[in-house]
Amino acid sequence: MWKQGWRDSVWSTLDQKLDLIVIGGGITGAGILGEAARAGLRVLLVEAQDFASGTSSRSSKMVHGGFRYLKNAQIRVTLQSVRERERLLKEGRGLVSPLGFLLVNYAGDPIPGWVFGLALTIYDLLALKGSHRHYDAYDIHDLCPPLCEEHLQGGYRFFDAQTDDARLVLRLIQEAVQEGGIALNYARASCLLREKSGQVTGIVLEDVSPEGAGRTKEVQAPVVINATGAWSDDLRSQVGAPPRLRKLRGSHLIFPSRSLPLTRSVSFLHPKDGRPIFAFPWEGITLVGTTDVDLNQDPPSDPTISPAEAEYLIEATQFAFPNLDLSLESVQGTYSGIRPVIDTGKADPSKESREYVLWNENGLLTVAGGKLTTFRPMAHAALQKVHTRLPGKPVFKHQQRVLAEPPSELPTQANLSPATRMRLLGRYGSRTLELITTAHQGELETIAGTPSLWAELRWAARAEAVVHLDDLLLRRVRLGLLLPEGGAGCIDMIRSIIQPELGWDDFRWEQEIACYSNLWKKCYHLS
Repeated sequence: MWKQGWRDSVWSTLDQKLDLIVIGGGITGAGILGEAARAGLRVLLVEAQDFASGTSSRSSKMVHGGFRYLKNAQIRVTLQSVRERERLLKEGRGLVSPLGFLLVNYAGDPIPGWVFGLALTIYDLLALKGSHRHYDAYDIHDLCPPLCEEHLQGGYRFFDAQTDDARLVLRLIQEAVQEGGIALNYARASCLLREKSGQVTGIVLEDVSPEGAGRTKEVQAPVVINATGAWSDDLRSQVGAPPRLRKLRGSHLIFPSRSLPLTRSVSFLHPKDGRPIFAFPWEGITLVGTTDVDLNQDPPSDPTISPAEAEYLIEATQFAFPNLDLSLESVQGTYSGIRPVIDTGKADPSKESREYVLWNENGLLTVAGGKLTTFRPMAHAALQKVHTRLPGKPVFKHQQRVLAEPPSELPTQANLSPATRMRLLGRYGSRTLELITTAHQGELETIAGTPSLWAELRWAARAEAVVHLDDLLLRRVRLGLLLPEGGAGCIDMIRSIIQPELGWDDFRWEQEIACYSNLWKKCYHLS
């Protein structure tokens, strides 16, 4: 699909007539690309950096029904979310997985436990299933022994789901390309093309990849959709629209699982301000988050946690798990993302609505807000909004699969465990067989105790549009989050696999490793 020379091939075809241009390669853009391609539209998605490099690789990894939004009476987004969660659990096995939650109450919490019980009853009704159960203090501690026992009153168990957010985005894009869509990373929409009337008719596209840097092309289509998330107001300003988004930074701490061993997510209220905090296992590590901090500046492409956020999260962690002797020195890494929400002026950013909106301004349709779980209904709503401007009266089928059905069998000689097989099928779908058959000897083994295989590095370098080393280690195979120092201890082995596949000479490799190391130290590590 994205093998050597693919980028030049795509650029050479951009003179063709298009039906739709999607700007933004995160979960929202990927969802729109997929639905449009399945409807037979000639659609192009462009992303200024790497696919999922913004918010969609820096989320809390939850495919959840928005339980915490019930306290703000956001019923619509919760109802939509629980239904989409169930759909993704069914279609995305191995990529979207069930996750048990414990919702813990302590004496003095600003929200009494019975309120959570009532909300969970509503949550289950919206999902048309019953999954929650109340436990007293003794039993809730038995379910999670590291929890603080002092003033523990009990809690609830329920179920949601989690995913590898960047891999979900990539699978959606890859399957859309297989359906005839076109996707380009490191292709910046530098400005909008407009008629004299002001109507948007296309974009000026600039290649910002190292191999093609500087080439530009005017690309036209009757419909242009702005799905750039936290950066949406930048494009909107080109059609004279005022800013309407509130940018919030959400940050997480990463702990080795041996330091904070959890088998399910634990949610509790921060002792300082009563905000909900989650600590949960993911891919062999434990994540603690998240924050909601106003970003009073243009959103950076690579946000980083602030010292105040780190202190806030470690304070919550020490409160809930006091016997583990955790401190900032225990933190293996961090990551931060920027959430775009609609600015209604609420003093507490956590109370802003997570529902999405559509703005049609001089022919530019902006999709803003929303959450990872609801990408499919967001895509359908966006495409229906511009339906009359699309040729051929396309039909968008709400009941068709979001993710293509993966192969039912894999080669038995691979000697993979059932869990590894399911994991690979979830992340790579129809390409799983190719990944396995291209593996060299020993590459179907896991990398340094993570769930990832060495073969995934080779496959990503060969066929997954990797342009820079951070594309590979932070988004395709998540070693930058899973391993100490971003995987520095494995870098020689990584180099031996990927350098020949990518065709990088030694000078290019040294450039890439220097840039990756600097990025990791600046944005994924506590300074």
